[in-house]
Amino acid sequence: MKGIIFAFIGGACITLQGVANARISQDIGTWQAATITQFTGFLMALVIALIVRDGKKHGFRKVKPLYLIGGGFAAFVIFSEVTAIQSIGVTLTISALLIAQLCLTFVIDIKGWFGVAKQKMKLPQFIGIGMMILGVVVLKF
Repeated sequence: MKGIIFAFIGGACITLQGVANARISQDIGTWQAATITQFTGFLMALVIALIVRDGKKHGFRKVKPLYLIGGGFAAFVIFSEVTAIQSIGVTLTISALLIAQLCLTFVIDIKGWFGVAKQKMKLPQFIGIGMMILGVVVLKF
């Protein structure tokens, strides 16, 4: 249950962040909005990490260099999301974003990339993705 609650909180925050970034980018530009968002996110994460102190300070050395670029993807996420929101609106953008995430996670699970255990996908999972795509098509019209 805890995972579901945090997933909903994360999803809500992604939407709120996208709307805020779209508004900020109208005033100062998309890459500037991404910069501000990344910086404020860094500051918030740093403050929370200093308060919570639940991690290992020296664990950074154990992280594979490939995974250290993960935060860099956020700049492209922000730019893409802002550009899409300005072009097709919030609902369609978030719907397409979620479908893209789900499709890539299917590939990651099937292939076992990034050290995750390989998963066997069955017909119901593919039908579910198809229904989501159909839902986005219906939303568009």
